[in-house]
Amino acid sequence: MTCGHCAASVTEELTAIGGVSGVEVDLATGAVTVTSAAQLDRGAVAAAVTEAGYQLT
Repeated sequence: MTCGHCAASVTEELTAIGGVSGVEVDLATGAVTVTSAAQLDRGAVAAAVTEAGYQLT
């Protein structure tokens, strides 16, 4: 990710996952922190990131 629009796209997709209460994107490193009260399904997270045009590493 290189810009605010990229971060917003990832944030929007991840926020749509049920139970997600927060998403923080660090553009400098490309790291994304997702906050949720319950454990999230890795497949759902990966699908959301892919939908935004990126992939988990």
